[in-house]
Amino acid sequence: MNILAIGAHFDDVELGCGGALARHVAQGDDVYVFVATVSGFTNQYDQSVRSNEVARVEAEAAMKIIGVKEMICGDFKTLEVEFVDSLNIQILKLVESLKIDTVYAHWTGDIHHDHQAVARATLHSCRHVPRLVMYRSNWYHSTTDFRGNFYSDITDFWDVKEQAIRAHVSEMDRTGAKWINFFRNEAENAGQRIGVKYAEVFEVVKWLQP
Repeated sequence: MNILAIGAHFDDVELGCGGALARHVAQGDDVYVFVATVSGFTNQYDQSVRSNEVARVEAEAAMKIIGVKEMICGDFKTLEVEFVDSLNIQILKLVESLKIDTVYAHWTGDIHHDHQAVARATLHSCRHVPRLVMYRSNWYHSTTDFRGNFYSDITDFWDVKEQAIRAHVSEMDRTGAKWINFFRNEAENAGQRIGVKYAEVFEVVKWLQP
């Protein structure tokens, strides 16, 4: 199968579906990743937190760890992504040229501005893809409940996921590696619900059994 994971920023797919992607690679599927933004950003005091160049280098290292066949990068600025036709067209062209069977997308209920815009664009542009599930890549509250109802056993791939997350050294330094603890706990809790050690859980938009 040809798999496409779509994220707003470098590190989103690693956090949200990195284990599932590593599992796909191990099964022989071709995995592609599209990231909409250049992913550098400044804080509220106009201080640079991560440059575009650093973000890209870290992402390339993470993709190599997972085994992604190709990472395709958009040129939107961080926090300036909108649900516009230029984004829709980028995604649609990838879906058609790569003959994508399955898509991993941001959750539409995510309150992060960029995540929400990319989620809407994905649902719009992947309307003819037979399988699409949504992931969460942060811990922010939303007024909408994430209805996780589709699981991927990542017990054998948690270490790959963690290494890919840790490849984002600038983010690890900024957050004190809090993402690792949070997502490990999420994976343990999801795994407990289905009787495995670690799992990722997704919300199904559509799933045509291959």
